Amino acid sequence: MERYSRYQFLKSMGFKGAALMALMTSCIREEDTYVEALSVNPNSSTGTSTGTGTGTGTSTGTGSGTGSSTGSTTGSTTDLSTITNRLLTIDLTATANAALKTVGGYLVKSGIVVAQSSAGVYVAATQTCTHEPKKKIIFNKTEYYCTDHGARFDLTGRGLNSFGSKGLTVYKTATDGTTLVVYS
Repeated sequence: MERYSRYQFLKSMGFKGAALMALMTSCIREEDTYVEALSVNPNSSTGTSTGTGTGTGTSTGTGSGTGSSTGSTTGSTTDLSTITNRLLTIDLTATANAALKTVGGYLVKSGIVVAQSSAGVYVAATQTCTHEPKKKIIFNKTEYYCTDHGARFDLTGRGLNSFGSKGLTVYKTATDGTTLVVYS
C-alpha cells in the first residue's frame, strides 16, 4: 500500500485552495497557522480571511529612498537614473498601479510582488514560493504570504514558519515619489 503525506492525501481527495489550507493548518504547530489576511486583488477589490498568527518586519525612515537587500528603506532620496540591475520600473501615478498608493496595498508584475509596507516605504519580493515553486506569494499587511500552503516570510525574506523555512528572495526598491524602481 502506498503511503501519502497529509498534503498528498487531501489533494487526492479533491481539496484545493482555501479548503485545503484550512485542513492543512487545522492540526499543525501554532506558528504554521493561517494568519488574518487582507488581500488587495489587481482589480482593487479586497477580501479578508481570519485566523491566527503574527508577523514581523523592519523598516526605517518615512520618505522615499533607496531600499536595501533586507527590504528596509532609508529616508534618503535617490537619483533613479544611476540604478543598475533594474527588474521593474513602476509609474506610481498610473491608475493601473493605484494599489501602491495605500499602505498594505500591493501588486504583482513580472513575477514580483511590490507593496507599500508603511507610508512611503516600498518592499518587493519574488512571487515564487520556496516551499513549492508556485507563483502564489502575496503581501499580507506586514509580511509575505503564500496562498497555496501558508508559508510566511517577513519583509527581509526570512521564513516565519516551517513552510517558509527556506526564505524568500527580496529585492531593493527606490523611489523619487512618482517612479518606483525594483532592482537587485
